[in-house]
Amino acid sequence: MLLDTASLYFRAFFGVPDSVKAPDGTPVNAVRGLLDFISRLVGEYEPTHLACCWDNDWRPAWRTDLLPSYKGHRVVKEKKDAVDVEEVPHALNRQIPVIEDVLAAFGIAVVGADGYEADDVIGTLATHATMPADIVTGDRDLFQLVDDEREVRVLYVARGVGRHERVTNDVVREKYAIEARQYADFATLRGDASDGLPGVSGIGEKTAATLLGRFGDMVGLLEAVADPDSDLAPGPRGKLRAAADYLAVAPTVVAVAKDIDLGGPDLTLPRSPVDPDQLVALAGRWGLDSPTARLVDTLRELP
Repeated sequence: MLLDTASLYFRAFFGVPDSVKAPDGTPVNAVRGLLDFISRLVGEYEPTHLACCWDNDWRPAWRTDLLPSYKGHRVVKEKKDAVDVEEVPHALNRQIPVIEDVLAAFGIAVVGADGYEADDVIGTLATHATMPADIVTGDRDLFQLVDDEREVRVLYVARGVGRHERVTNDVVREKYAIEARQYADFATLRGDASDGLPGVSGIGEKTAATLLGRFGDMVGLLEAVADPDSDLAPGPRGKLRAAADYLAVAPTVVAVAKDIDLGGPDLTLPRSPVDPDQLVALAGRWGLDSPTARLVDTLRELP
């Protein structure tokens, strides 16, 4: 089980009342919500291995060098020669170190890579997994990793963790009329305002799906654009030509990395906290006795 951790703790922050606070008044709604999400998912799916995948760099320079608009609307402060600062509510920012401390006390693996997003970590772990893998996220971009043959699917939590959807290739095909392996090219063509991807002007979901159905992928589509004898109508051809500069770089930006050197982390899910004394101390300090106890019980009850 591969968790898009930021996707989950953002969801917890906005879904759990901000009245949930530590004894000193510090908000801990995101911490509590994330722990309960993990308890629920682990209890339902009983994974043997679990990784909380981390954004060591939420807006990598190698992506913004290619496409400056990538996540540009989320930047609250740009830094030269450093990581841009993402717009994150102060009350959530204060909770992220607590999340890290609690996960460490449980012994749950946190996996990140400098210069890469959590999506890239997930892409690498899912691609090289030697067992079925469930990717937990509210981000449709990760649909590109769905692979029925290798039993890689997405547990899509956009409607809530309790109402999550199991996304297989059939689901992607039904939703978008494409194969999951085509999703990155589909998103490139259609665009995605939430990631600062402009897309190709005049090409929406239906046209993007039709083009990929006929030409297979971005390489085949661009070959058709360049070939005056190809069976590509003048309208889409002109729109794709006009977007040539964007299409030269966007596929690299949208595709998740699949071969990061992560150093072979141990993702075995512990059946009990590796540092129970520290966990007790953290639970008492931050008012997390109930959610930590639930997760302890969930881990203990695993087969």
